[in-house]
Amino acid sequence: MRTFGSRLWPAIAIAGLVAGACGSTAATSAPAVSVAPASVAPASQAASVAPTTAALSLAGKTIFVITPAPDNPFFASEQVGAKKEIEALGGTAQVYSHADDATKQSQLIDQAISSKAAAIILDNAGADATISAVQRAKKAGIPTFLIDREINATGVAAAQIVSNNYQGATLGGAEFAKLMGNKGVYAELTGRETDTNAGIRSTGYHDVIDQYADMKSVAKQTAEWDTAKALKVTETMLQAHPEIQGFISGNDTMALGIAAALKAANKTGVFVVGFDGSDDVIAKIKTGEISATVLQPNAEITKRAVDQAATLIATGSTGVAEKQSIDCVLVNKANADQWANFGPKA
Repeated sequence: MRTFGSRLWPAIAIAGLVAGACGSTAATSAPAVSVAPASVAPASQAASVAPTTAALSLAGKTIFVITPAPDNPFFASEQVGAKKEIEALGGTAQVYSHADDATKQSQLIDQAISSKAAAIILDNAGADATISAVQRAKKAGIPTFLIDREINATGVAAAQIVSNNYQGATLGGAEFAKLMGNKGVYAELTGRETDTNAGIRSTGYHDVIDQYADMKSVAKQTAEWDTAKALKVTETMLQAHPEIQGFISGNDTMALGIAAALKAANKTGVFVVGFDGSDDVIAKIKTGEISATVLQPNAEITKRAVDQAATLIATGSTGVAEKQSIDCVLVNKANADQWANFGPKA
């Protein structure tokens, strides 16, 4: 077991693959499909980077929490988790959604500046489009703590705390290949092109899957992280390629759309692997409608961002590197009962 902050996380490694920092595109030298417990450190930060909450306080401080739309359970959990931790430290949380609109995000950051917020917790609306707004906040003396998604700049945000998306994707790719018996016809649904996570996850999937000559991709298309769009895309893919034996998805909301399309088409025995670890998908793993997902340690990431904000406000420094990543965990039918709300069950 490996400790992250106050939670215990199973350490996962892929045989033959050394997990790189989030965003790494290093290839494997051999098929990396054997998933087994291991005792390895997180990709870029040791467990000790999470500050203790014993002496932390946000009393009298207002923290802005800005995320994509909370109709996605992952982003809803960010809002709930950040608000809970901020209030636990005596602060006040103002929670907003930019709905993946960079202009709205910019307006919300300007609102945080005019409100003299003590810090901003942000799951951003674009790796490039976000930079100038975060720079404005920094110039105004307001540190921004990025969660889930990175930006294409360093030295602007106080922290960029993300899941190790590449490591997680190799877990998902390994499980998918195993389920498919290392052969067969499959399709992929990818995320929003402006989100760096979409590309990183697809690369991680293919760095594993493409090592198997008998696995053939017949369709690949974005559904922009959306369930309804994923359902329509999957329907079109099935019409063009009824022989598809598996779908691998860039996130769980799209995996739910895939599962819905398969059910509507009366398709059984088709493997579906997602990415996020949402409760909705875990429930479908238990019923067999979805095969597996890669759980992002969202609860830990959000808590860590708030705690580091409190540390910076109190001491002038977070005491850790700006870029931090936390390893993901494979969830399948064998361990689905161990996880809830993007973390281990209490």
